Amino acid sequence: MDTRSWPQSAAGGAGTTTAIAAQGDQVSVLIAHADPIIRAGLAALLGNHGDMQVAVADPHADSHAGADVIILDHRSGLEHMRRAASAHHGDTQPRVLIVTQLEREWEVRTAMMAGVHGYLLQNADSEQLLTAVRTLSRGMRYLSAELSRCVADSFTRIGLTSRETDVLQLLAQGQCNKSIARELGIGVGTVKTHVKGLFDKLGATARTHAVVLATRRGLVGEPYGNQQH
Repeated sequence: MDTRSWPQSAAGGAGTTTAIAAQGDQVSVLIAHADPIIRAGLAALLGNHGDMQVAVADPHADSHAGADVIILDHRSGLEHMRRAASAHHGDTQPRVLIVTQLEREWEVRTAMMAGVHGYLLQNADSEQLLTAVRTLSRGMRYLSAELSRCVADSFTRIGLTSRETDVLQLLAQGQCNKSIARELGIGVGTVKTHVKGLFDKLGATARTHAVVLATRRGLVGEPYGNQQH
């Protein structure tokens, strides 16, 4: 899913709330975020507005039908979209808004490609939250201006091939060309060709630089197993 297909008015920005939400409309919101503190905070923020009918639910419930908008965390949002894709529902399904601290472009893209309708960072202000919910309730999509720029940039890059991805994972483990060739059953010259391709696509100048850039973009985990949680 390319962000260019998302309506420009769905990008976060000043004045968007008034432009999208009509006075007197009621929006039914179901908050099923996995974090209980986030659930409570979202319920408190949205519950203060007369056009919001807010309910809180278990994120692992079998069905979340009946709401206009459902708010989930990243993992629950992806699980919800997978279940929705495999089920055959006669009723209209709620629009899905993910609220998360995950901001790397790969994580955003994964959610978008899964079919979610909106993506909001946990550090967003209350106006952005309201804008996101009201935007989704109108059948549009929401992605903040900052995240939109980040993801749009990623879509301008040529995607990695499966073999380049394999090489990248092994580079991130600190393996040399000979080790990578042995691991993948290919020649050292072929490995060098793939490494060069990675440099070109990532905009890297060295092996460690390629790993750092790929890590920042969420293409691989933290290098050498030093993952931050």
